[in-house]
Amino acid sequence: MDQQTWDAVDDYFSTHLVPPDAALDAALETSDDAGLPAIAVAPNQGKFLHLLARLTGARRILEIGTLGGYSTIWLARALPAQGSLVTLEADPRHADVARKNLDRAGLSGVVDVRQGRALDLLPALRDEAPFDLVFIDADKPSNPEYFAWSLELTRLGGVIVVDNVVRGGAVADGTTRDESVRGIRRMTELMAAEPRVEATALQTVGAKGYDGLAIAVVTG
Repeated sequence: MDQQTWDAVDDYFSTHLVPPDAALDAALETSDDAGLPAIAVAPNQGKFLHLLARLTGARRILEIGTLGGYSTIWLARALPAQGSLVTLEADPRHADVARKNLDRAGLSGVVDVRQGRALDLLPALRDEAPFDLVFIDADKPSNPEYFAWSLELTRLGGVIVVDNVVRGGAVADGTTRDESVRGIRRMTELMAAEPRVEATALQTVGAKGYDGLAIAVVTG
């Protein structure tokens, strides 16, 4: 198996199960035109997040790492009436692009884009907690702290999803000096030792290469 095969499989499923969408397509195009890195979730991954939010009955969602708002649109569209989403983005240019994409998608009244370092913004969310679903997709060295804050801010029975945890298989290397991988390994160890969650992780292949995600349910 190789990247060409993974691309073809993703394209097959996305063609059949993820219909074209003007707002989502425009979000990717606008992000690309603005020079944002091409690291948004794939369309089928975006729909997975959307369905997960619906399955959990999420009314309040927290996203750590907005980029251009592509995954934000998928998540926000899963919310019921009166639902809301807070998304945190460190880069002011990324936040500006995301706001424009969300406005085009008709979601500016649903999504609150907050610009700044997530670790600076998260403490203020105590007064707005609990959240039903948290999606972490930001700088990987900070994942242990993001997970700890997410656990504090998520309701009992709520779900925490962390993207990009496999890193092409590098996560299995206990001798790595890669700070992104080290952050993921520290987060995984925190999850394993945390009695208040049940967690697992899945490897994935597709248009985004070889990676994966972790998912935890808050149980106590």
